[in-house]
Amino acid sequence: MIEVDHIDVAIGPVGILHDVSLRLAPGRLVTVIGANGAGKTTLLRTLSNIVSPRSGTIRFDGRPTAGIKPHLLARAGLVHVPQGRQIVPGLTVRDNLVIGADRAGLDAGTIAEGLEREFARFPVLKERQHILGGNLSGGEQQMLAVSRALMMRPKVLLLDEPSLGLAPQVVTTILKALRGLADDGLSVLLVEQLALLALDTADEAHVLQRGRVALSGPAAELRRDRAVIESYLG
Repeated sequence: MIEVDHIDVAIGPVGILHDVSLRLAPGRLVTVIGANGAGKTTLLRTLSNIVSPRSGTIRFDGRPTAGIKPHLLARAGLVHVPQGRQIVPGLTVRDNLVIGADRAGLDAGTIAEGLEREFARFPVLKERQHILGGNLSGGEQQMLAVSRALMMRPKVLLLDEPSLGLAPQVVTTILKALRGLADDGLSVLLVEQLALLALDTADEAHVLQRGRVALSGPAAELRRDRAVIESYLG
């Protein structure tokens, strides 16, 4: 569970987020959409404590996150998949996945179960498990980035633009996997450039405009509202 209450975020003298509030409950997929520069990436970086809010509070599992280092938040179950994938190109697919589990301090048995689970989720990773991460396609690298995060057994998964630069078929595969994760009880917060696909996948949506939440509601309702699409999403 993530609770964000009235946060303001600035980078230097420039205000990026203004009075942003949202909730992310277990088993829900929430998407944050909006134009480039709206503050979506900054929001995820703030939730994972890479950036500190100037005011307001963030709670994870009922506890304030202020002052907790990002890697400790990740160990506690709040895991961030940033834009750009950030896999280790010189390690194999399998070793990239094991790194994710090692960061969470998991034992060998749990790691083995995690590998089996992720290879079932994305079979191409099993086929290419001994290939260096840097030799994968962009879509395969994104699947690897998602699976590496899931190896940490998160309670909350934050994803920043997982569709960026990928073929439509790969985007569909990844979004379907995220939908399944939420249906299985994981909390998923998805920042996404492909707004209509995000709305089709999510339970709830927040539209960011110039750093403020301009609109919130059930994703299906926003998807059906032509005025919303034209006004906020072009």
